[in-house]
Amino acid sequence: LMAGERRRRGGDGPRERPRERLRDRDPKLRQQQKTPRGSGRVQTALVLIAAAAALALGLAAAVAEWNRRSEASRLVTPHPAPPAVPPGSTGPLASPTYFWGTYRPHVYFGMKTRSPRAVVTGLMWLQHGGNLRHTSDQNDGVSRYGWLMHDGENFGVQEIRDEGLVLRTEFVKQLGGDHGGDWSWRVTVKMEGKGPAPLVSLFFYVATDGQGTLRPVLENGTRLAAVAGTAEELGDFTLTFLPPTGEGGEGHKYASYNFLAAGVPGLHRLTDLVRQSLRESSVFSPPGRPRRRFFGVSSTGGLPGESPRGQLLLHQVTLEPPAVLEVTLESGSAAGVRRGWLAGPALSTVLARHVANFEQRFEDTFGLKARGVSLPQRRFAQAALSEMLGGIGFFHGRSLLRSEHQEEPVPGIESMLFTAVPSRSCFPRGFLWDEGFHLLLLSRWDPALARDILAHWLDLLNADGWIPREQILGDEARARVPPDFVLQHSETANPPTLLLALERLLPDAPLPYLRRLFPRLRAWFEWLNRTQAGPEPFTFRWRGRDTDLERFLNPKTLSSGLDDYPRASHPSAQERHLDLRCWMALGARVLAALAERLGEPLAPYRDMATALSDNDLLDQLHWAPELGTFADFGNHSTAVALRWHRAAPVPGRPPPAPQLRREVREAPRLQFVGALGYVSLFPLLLQLLQVDSPRLPALLGSMRNEKQLWTPFGLRSLARDSPWYLRRNTEHDPPYWRGSIWVNINFLALRALHGYAQAAGPHQERAAELYRELRHNLVANVFRQYEATGFLWEHYRDSDGTGQGCHPFAGWSALVVLAMAEDY
Repeated sequence: LMAGERRRRGGDGPRERPRERLRDRDPKLRQQQKTPRGSGRVQTALVLIAAAAALALGLAAAVAEWNRRSEASRLVTPHPAPPAVPPGSTGPLASPTYFWGTYRPHVYFGMKTRSPRAVVTGLMWLQHGGNLRHTSDQNDGVSRYGWLMHDGENFGVQEIRDEGLVLRTEFVKQLGGDHGGDWSWRVTVKMEGKGPAPLVSLFFYVATDGQGTLRPVLENGTRLAAVAGTAEELGDFTLTFLPPTGEGGEGHKYASYNFLAAGVPGLHRLTDLVRQSLRESSVFSPPGRPRRRFFGVSSTGGLPGESPRGQLLLHQVTLEPPAVLEVTLESGSAAGVRRGWLAGPALSTVLARHVANFEQRFEDTFGLKARGVSLPQRRFAQAALSEMLGGIGFFHGRSLLRSEHQEEPVPGIESMLFTAVPSRSCFPRGFLWDEGFHLLLLSRWDPALARDILAHWLDLLNADGWIPREQILGDEARARVPPDFVLQHSETANPPTLLLALERLLPDAPLPYLRRLFPRLRAWFEWLNRTQAGPEPFTFRWRGRDTDLERFLNPKTLSSGLDDYPRASHPSAQERHLDLRCWMALGARVLAALAERLGEPLAPYRDMATALSDNDLLDQLHWAPELGTFADFGNHSTAVALRWHRAAPVPGRPPPAPQLRREVREAPRLQFVGALGYVSLFPLLLQLLQVDSPRLPALLGSMRNEKQLWTPFGLRSLARDSPWYLRRNTEHDPPYWRGSIWVNINFLALRALHGYAQAAGPHQERAAELYRELRHNLVANVFRQYEATGFLWEHYRDSDGTGQGCHPFAGWSALVVLAMAEDY
């Protein structure tokens, strides 16, 4: 603009300019020439100002657009720190022990490799007259299933009970060669009780997903005797299906055979593909017995209208129980080092050796027999640990992400994740805050395995330091998730429980491993500190609360992990969330310890940990004298309720259905939230209170008060005298964290009480008494429910201890094993 003004002024002079001659000829211009002196300059200035304003607006819009694009780019950009999982370390040469595994937790029985485009194997079955079984679903009628023994490395034993049918699945791995070695399966099928045996079909399959080739090896043109395959990481291999034998592995067992060769549009369509291929045209005709028709797969097939991206070869065996079937996989590279054919008596011998080793290792680790724990309870504890180990999965794919600054969702970073899952039937995928609790148990059983899983999670960090709280990677994982829950929001955090596990792993973890983790842990913690900051120094607020104030009795806070636990009735920027503050205190403490061990600057973390552990400051921000407990703070009204409302009728249309909508009878105001429950206990749960804290008696009293948190089965999540106790949040949203007993928080309570009981102080004896009672109540009830139902459960009803929610739930509910061992 200044240059233009200089050029304009430079034109003044005595010589007549073209515009001056034009003025003489144009009356309008002559009239303009008579305007007061200086007005032209004012107009020019106004034009310049307008131009400058337009330029400023344009620049602002450009900057905003650049920022938006930059944030969108960072959302899907990996963090620049070196990976926590070294490249190639999950492959067969670097990690042969963990290369093959039962890494498909969503199916009843199956194995795959830790490869992005893995060859997968699995089992389906059909009791003719019933339904095809493949993927585990708690509503499919299978009465009991779960791993009884599983060491996470070499072998596993599972039992499945399905409408009188009993399946026992066993596998053993045998290392050797450059591609993960060999493995063998044994499936024993029999019926409970007496009576005519039904026809049962077992479907053993192998499938590829984008890479690898499979070739059928047929016997007599009808029986799929083997599959010869090759894949990038697996090399050449042969999968052999042995003929069935009688129970005990002796004698030939009559069977009918079918096979299916088909293109696969995706692994998530395997069940549909097989189901669509079934035809009631096959005949079971044992010598001297009546002929029976059954559903058999056709020899070739596919799903119409869907392009294949992989292959499926399936071997169907139809027989009358009892019977034993074996499958072997032999790696081509293991041929020169193979120790023999792993089938029949040899397989029995190896299985027996693994069972004995597992039982001895379990006792060496947890010492339950030495503590006088009964055999049934020891079997239960072994099953709880084994179900968690058998629920470890390997996933590959992209999350679907949305930034708060961007309307459209975008696919995230292509990621690989090795993780345990909360539930094979309901949640067969990775959950961030669950995994920290899982690792507390896994780190006791196998620290190297726990370290590997932790590193995989930290490699999910994006450029900003954010980890999506729910990992839905790949078509098989996404097929199990309702569409409303697929999208992950970039402002949403989750409790940093991975640091809880790291604190346990820290003393014995190798320094090179910790050095790889540190930059990522630092970035993640800084992201939490930056994005979840509260309205005042040393306060924190969960982002991402529900915003539909008319729909929910109390808007949910999914990011906290406690979902519908009551918070301030009207979400606002003034909220202070007690549990998040305590999690950040834990995180600062762990980061300080890690920095000290690595010789990194620790002052920022140490100072933050000191401030967040300051009991006086905690009192100022979160002690509610009128409630006699610690509490959240926010814009809150206690006078809220759900009421039925019917919208105004529209002429010519059916009357609208009534809806439950929230009514607020008293305007909210800034105050403490009177919701006594798990959140109130967090300063105790994470042991931030000093042993002589004057607040401990009130918290211990609330824990032991039967009108508040105490039950004969564990601590309930919300006090029984709370106005939100067991209240629905919407018409279709039953209470979740509003009274039920959750094992993970009860474990934190036991851990804290055990710590206060070990430390000299005025409340030591009271803490010890509560610890003994609570431990007995929790362990006895979880075991009792397992005996009655065959499952660990997501949570337990506070009135009678009945298991509720998802089952099996061998995620954090398996922490009962550590409680039995008093290992905190």
